[in-house]
Amino acid sequence: MKFLKGFFSTAHALLGFLFVLVSVLITVLAVQTGWSAVGADPDESAEMAIEAIGLLAIAVVSLQIAQTITEEEVVRDAHISAPTRVRRYLSRFMVVVVVALSIEGLVGTFKALHEEPELLPHAASVLIAAGVLLSGWGVFIRMNKAAEDLEPEAMAAAKSEDAKVDE
Repeated sequence: MKFLKGFFSTAHALLGFLFVLVSVLITVLAVQTGWSAVGADPDESAEMAIEAIGLLAIAVVSLQIAQTITEEEVVRDAHISAPTRVRRYLSRFMVVVVVALSIEGLVGTFKALHEEPELLPHAASVLIAAGVLLSGWGVFIRMNKAAEDLEPEAMAAAKSEDAKVDE
């Protein structure tokens, strides 16, 4: 069992590192795209700047996922079973997803307005999906609070794990 636990910690660390690498690569692409916008004609420049913003949003998502995986699975070595841990883990992930979808929806809206207005409903559907996810997340947190109240020791254990991350 110790071998499997070590294997999974190593695999999570490797995945976290790969997410960081992807984030750096996407950031470089965003900088190149933004730099090429300088000096281009205004319409093309705006489009490239919006594309750079979208790429940076994806890079941030990748970096946040790497941080979440590393902190939750490698540093804390937490087993997601108690309601408190589930809420904390999902909350970190949902923040990243909702923010990324919102930014991508805004980028898609700007692109659709300037290039192909017939794609505007697609961009709006991404924003609606982000809103539905945010609402569902809020319902989950509300319902999870009652489960957390039944297990105060799980909350204390989760808080004590924070010391590992703060070091």
